[in-house]
Amino acid sequence: MRVVWLQSGGCGGCTQSFLAFESRPLFDELADAGIEFVWHPALSEASGDEALTLLEACASGRTPFDVLCVEGAMLRGPNGTGKFHLMAGSGRPLTEWVARLAAQARWVFAIGSCTAYGGFSASTPGNPLEACGLQYDEKTPGGLLGADFRSVGGLPVVNVAGCPTHPGWVVDTLEKLALDGLTVADLDDFGRPLLYAGELVHHGCSRNEFYEFKASAEKHADLGCLMENLGCKGTQAHADCNLRPWNGSGSCLKGGFACVACTEPG
Repeated sequence: MRVVWLQSGGCGGCTQSFLAFESRPLFDELADAGIEFVWHPALSEASGDEALTLLEACASGRTPFDVLCVEGAMLRGPNGTGKFHLMAGSGRPLTEWVARLAAQARWVFAIGSCTAYGGFSASTPGNPLEACGLQYDEKTPGGLLGADFRSVGGLPVVNVAGCPTHPGWVVDTLEKLALDGLTVADLDDFGRPLLYAGELVHHGCSRNEFYEFKASAEKHADLGCLMENLGCKGTQAHADCNLRPWNGSGSCLKGGFACVACTEPG
């Protein structure tokens, strides 16, 4: 299964998270599932004109690939031109590249909440960047590709949402697609894979006993539930952060920080 990965308006944190996959060496894991990168801006040797030639071959259909992964918000400004973010060396908006590649891909993945919904860039007052997700504009279906978009493989955009997204969510979703296939039944109402979005952050939270007894923390350093006074959204956020710890042991709540529902629109 051949993957093209692009980065748009974001911090690159989802790639950094992806590289921290730790169940076993990342590239051994992917290779054993038959997954290879045609191009990734941080991982591939090709750059400059060589990379543009490769991407043009993919966008025009000359070089086949299976999955388009996009990380970062789609920046449509100013005035819908997309010129706030040009693909380096090409003189063309990245939004144009994404639309062309999405038309060729069998499946399209939004890696992280910026790409899924617009994320941090879209939340700026007035949204001067005209940022959006691939198939959502915050909570509203639409985005760059449109509410009715379906890839060649018949799926809407697969939203591997999170800020950053957990490396296991990316690897597991790619592997499920490669080994078992993905269907609409494997996704929730926002296009998130149920393999992680079928849980709530609340599930497995180390502070659940405090929640049950309504023992609330007053500040982040306190023992106690973080919901009542500190606004924790763990009972509303769809993710398995406390069942599948980050780096083998951590989560926001274990670190004493309230969940901000980073996997949710808005």
